[in-house]
Amino acid sequence: MKTKIPIIVILGPTATGKSDLAVKLAKEFDGEVISADSRQVYKGLDIGTGKITKEEMRGTPHHGIDVVSPEERFTVIDFKNLGEKSIKEIHSRGKLPIICGGTGFYISSLIDNVELPDVEPNTKLREELEIKNDFELFKILEELDPKKALNIDKNNKRKIIRAIEIAQKLGSVPPLKSSDEKYKPVIIGLNLQKDKLKERILNRLN
Repeated sequence: MKTKIPIIVILGPTATGKSDLAVKLAKEFDGEVISADSRQVYKGLDIGTGKITKEEMRGTPHHGIDVVSPEERFTVIDFKNLGEKSIKEIHSRGKLPIICGGTGFYISSLIDNVELPDVEPNTKLREELEIKNDFELFKILEELDPKKALNIDKNNKRKIIRAIEIAQKLGSVPPLKSSDEKYKPVIIGLNLQKDKLKERILNRLN
């Protein structure tokens, strides 16, 4: 049985102080930070994403920030691959991997070792589906995979299109399964009172 790699996971809504805590813990426990934010991965998208600055990093190595341009597609599979590679490299240097982010599915895919359907984006299909409304898309998915249609947000256009894409390729959307977990996480959840959280977010946008 393989020894699981110890990691720290810091999660919570935007503007709750996750990045600051991640740096403090990295300094305290000789760690490096892996961003698990689906927006901070894109270059140039700094306003409103809470992307940490060089000064705020205070010399702490960060991974998963400014990885691709906004024109490129970055999926949860891409993040899982990047995260696993980063954890392995950080651990091999005798450092503590610290995952920091607000994208729950990204974090879950990594620490729960979720097996994801490896279906490439179908640009032509997406263009055809994009012009349809949520109801029309849901009906298409219902015909392709009634079981998946019962367990999807009918108002989430992006998720429905992705489900249609997978169902067309594989015949149905396979249920997510977890393989043997590779990591031993300590999970820290942060939150703020609603009014304070709103104030912090507005300060970022000004």
